[in-house]
Amino acid sequence: MGDVSGDRLIEVLATLASPHRLRVLAALTSGRAYVSQLARDLGISRALLQVHLKKLEKAGLVTAHLELSEDGKALKYYEVSPFSLHLTPDVMAVAVTTLSNAGDGEADPKGNS
Repeated sequence: MGDVSGDRLIEVLATLASPHRLRVLAALTSGRAYVSQLARDLGISRALLQVHLKKLEKAGLVTAHLELSEDGKALKYYEVSPFSLHLTPDVMAVAVTTLSNAGDGEADPKGNS
């Protein structure tokens, strides 16, 4: 991930702050999988898995593509996108300088909106 902006760092860390999404990434490190197979392997519903896969995809941590099976069914396969995240205090200090103020969720100490 190299030089990462503060907003990007927050997006990636927020995405990774879920046990389900960490399990999905771990499962996909052994190779690509389609949704039904992955849901069975992880023991979660396809609907819940889809929610987590969409968040991982939006953050750029997984990619998806459709393929036709031998019997003509469209299967959406997911795989991990290569990434490396090396966090140090210096990296975070640089990332903070690029943070936008939008959506930080911090309350204004003076009560202003």
